[in-house]
Parts: sequence; structure tokens; C-alpha cells
Amino acid sequence: MLDSHTDAASQSPQREENDNHISTSTVNLIRRFCTQRHWDQYHSPENLAKSICIEAAELLECYQWTPGYPPASPEHVQDELADVLTYCIQMSDRLGVDMDSIIRRKLAKTEKKYPVTLVRDHPEAAQERHDEVRRREDAAAHDHLPA
Repeated sequence: MLDSHTDAASQSPQREENDNHISTSTVNLIRRFCTQRHWDQYHSPENLAKSICIEAAELLECYQWTPGYPPASPEHVQDELADVLTYCIQMSDRLGVDMDSIIRRKLAKTEKKYPVTLVRDHPEAAQERHDEVRRREDAAAHDHLPA
């Protein structure tokens, strides 16, 4: 857990005993499961990205009609979340990236984009910052289009 005086990107990667994390043995189980079935041949980055989106949609479906209806059972939600995480692990393997490193790098960027002093308890400020970044990115992309 982060304290108020330290940013997330500088936190050490040490894990506490009761931390929610994916162990190396679990990652190895996923790898072995796919290898035994020769499924790695189908796990291109494109196919894995599609699978992540499909499984994320199935996770979202668990909450489709809430609050009018109760969400899906906790076990169903956990199964769908496990599918998303599994494909994310496979994607990081296929791309040859370290999950901790890319998450820390992205979190550092996001901390700069959404400083606590500007966005804490102000979701509209966070949305304004997001929209401004999107406008700048769109303008930059437009500037690079062929005439």
C-alpha cells in the first residue's frame, strides 16, 4: 500500500506475505498449460489483444444490469477476471516484457498526468486533463498526416 509521501513508481517491488500478486509458479502453470496443448502457435499479439478484450467484455457483462439486478456470482466474476489476467500474462510473455516494469513505467506517466493535488476528490479535473491530452494527441497526429 502506498503512503501519502511516496509515489507508486518509486515503491520497491518487494511483496508482502499477503499481497495480491501472481506468483512465478502460477505464471509457469499458464505457460505449461498452453505449451502442452500447442496453443502458443495461436498466441500472436493481435490474437491475445482480441482475447483480452473479449474476456474483459465478459467480465463487464457480469455487471450489465446492475444496480437493477444483482451482479453475477463472485465465482463467475473471479473466473472472468482470471481469464483477463491469464491473457495479459500471455501477452507480456509474447512481447517479452516484464509486467512489473511496464506497470511501474505507466504508473509514473499517469502520476504526472493526474497529480494528486489537482485530481484528488475532483473527477471532473481528471476528465478535463484526460480530454486535453487527447486533444493534443489528435492535433499532433493530424499535423503528421500527408497533405
